[in-house]
Amino acid sequence: EPGLPHLAPPPAEADPMGQPARQQLRIAATPLVSSHLLPQLLARFRTEYPGVRIQLLDADLPGVQAMVESGAADLGLGFFFKAATGLVRRHVADFALMKVSPASAAPKGLGRASWASLRERPLVTLPSDNPIQRAIDTHMHKIGVSHDDDANLSVSFLATQISMVEAGFGHAVMPTFAVAACKRHQVRIDTLVNPQVKLGFYRVSRRGVAETEAMKAFGAAIAQHLPSMA
Repeated sequence: EPGLPHLAPPPAEADPMGQPARQQLRIAATPLVSSHLLPQLLARFRTEYPGVRIQLLDADLPGVQAMVESGAADLGLGFFFKAATGLVRRHVADFALMKVSPASAAPKGLGRASWASLRERPLVTLPSDNPIQRAIDTHMHKIGVSHDDDANLSVSFLATQISMVEAGFGHAVMPTFAVAACKRHQVRIDTLVNPQVKLGFYRVSRRGVAETEAMKAFGAAIAQHLPSMA
């Protein structure tokens, strides 16, 4: 697996006593990103840049955006579909949508399934106002794949979706960035094809705020790491 980009370490500022002060990097991300995508990357980043103090803030998508807009976080990571006035949005990677189904063992890899395989099946979904769910619903409506709304179960987080699928409450559709989380459960995972649909994953920062060297270094690292997981 490729290592982190070879960038010069962020210059250390001096504290009032003249000693090098550690830079702080506050990263806001949704729970599944925080728990399954970032830990390994952050561990390598900390080794590469020991002068940077990392703070990981996990929250739901509106919370991530709010923290970046208010300045409580330096960077946010997630599926931001619409540009916001106070944010600078940078595309990092695209993740295909996949079907998650109950199974008798943990998945060893990704299979393939058609969108038609979801027709009239009970689904475990995210809330209808969630941007990921809106994109899924829009596409299913567009290609004419209907499902029984009365049989669906709505939950707030992707991790809960996976657990409820494992428990037999239905199938779920989610981006492939959740593959690592699915491998800890007894589910089957299949990339949805005919057609394959991808969602953009973004890094956001506060507009008008100059990026620190730590932000630039982490931005380069995340841009290199995430596409390989798509």
